[in-house]
Amino acid sequence: MKPMSEVENKDENKIETDANSRVYEIGYLLVPTLPELDVPVTVGNLKELISSLDGIAISDEMPKMLNLAYPMVKVVANVRNKFKTAYFGWVKFTMDSDKILKLKKRLDLDPNFVRFLILKTVRKNTINAKRFVRGEMTYRKTKTERNVNEKAVPINKEEIDKEIEAMVAV
Repeated sequence: MKPMSEVENKDENKIETDANSRVYEIGYLLVPTLPELDVPVTVGNLKELISSLDGIAISDEMPKMLNLAYPMVKVVANVRNKFKTAYFGWVKFTMDSDKILKLKKRLDLDPNFVRFLILKTVRKNTINAKRFVRGEMTYRKTKTERNVNEKAVPINKEEIDKEIEAMVAV
């Protein structure tokens, strides 16, 4: 049987490592020249990199091709490349705060990443549900739209003239 002080000491070490570990989220843009079949491979490599640095992936989203708001430049092998589209994805993970700098340095060297951002976050799901967008409302048909769908009744000009004269005479 182990003395009580050793058991307490192990628990304290565990608490210290948990205190040093934080939840992060990395949002990234992958180069659009990457073949679509290689995108999951690149995401897998990113997750392996996180786990090799003793990180644990919590959740992620597979990258999707997006148009960028402005052209972004990435220099690869002394060649300046401009991108107007990119694959956007993210991964939420836990990692010791000491190892985040190593992760950043390795991602800086990877030619498949146009840009990335590492943020401190919380463990719970922070993705908002889709909001109601006013532009997506369905509007009632106007009277003219309803009348177009109905069959037109033949107009008798003589009756209309008589009705107009009766109204004007009053």
